[in-house]
Amino acid sequence: MPEQDRLFDEPVAPAGCDSASVVAAVGPDAGNDPSGHRARLRKRLVEGGAEALGDHEVIELLLMQAVPRRDMKPLARSLIHRFGSLAAVLQADPRTLGGHPGMGEATVAALRVVTVAATRLARQTVREKPVIGSWQALIDYLTIDMAHLTLERVRVLYLNAKNMLILDDLVGDGSIDEAAIHPREVIRRALDIGATALILVHNHPSGSPQPSRADIEVTNRIAEAGRLLGVSVHDHVIIGRECHVSLRAKGLI
Repeated sequence: MPEQDRLFDEPVAPAGCDSASVVAAVGPDAGNDPSGHRARLRKRLVEGGAEALGDHEVIELLLMQAVPRRDMKPLARSLIHRFGSLAAVLQADPRTLGGHPGMGEATVAALRVVTVAATRLARQTVREKPVIGSWQALIDYLTIDMAHLTLERVRVLYLNAKNMLILDDLVGDGSIDEAAIHPREVIRRALDIGATALILVHNHPSGSPQPSRADIEVTNRIAEAGRLLGVSVHDHVIIGRECHVSLRAKGLI
């Protein structure tokens, strides 16, 4: 991956010169932005708000931060073409991104940091309010974190008596059956940390969030185990590529 980055790295300083001298000599855009395209992109972003840039331009601007003196437009367009959307590019597996022609460690990091920041911001919003009263914030967080995963991931959100999130527990990767999630272990963990309720969450990499028979059966086993010990299962949310399904809303719990 580092070798690929060399294609887009800063100019290497000649012997006896430091990189600052090179930058000072060639200027910040070094003849690579004769039309002022980069400057216009930055200005549109700062002055125009969230919708001022197209998806490929957002990717281009991010790549520019990692490689400030190369034309990033072709690479940005090729990423959108391959993955299909801005969200899919930003949430792609880092190894897959690193294998894309022209991508390397610095450019992968420039894209990944956006998803990391967005996930942490959304998670903090969820932690600050009762989950049941801020449902859309929870769905936004889960969508950012899980909608474009290429494998199935199971997690349990444990809540206290005020429905505040006290633990976001990654149970594991794989289908939600009894091999991946054990009802007794889920409820035991709730009791260990003083949780009075929980929300089950997993994603469907296929894109469709419609629940399978196994999804429904495991949910009801956990709900029954919880009832016996005073732990409520508020919901089981399945995250798809474009939308989500609540088993509670569908009357399946």
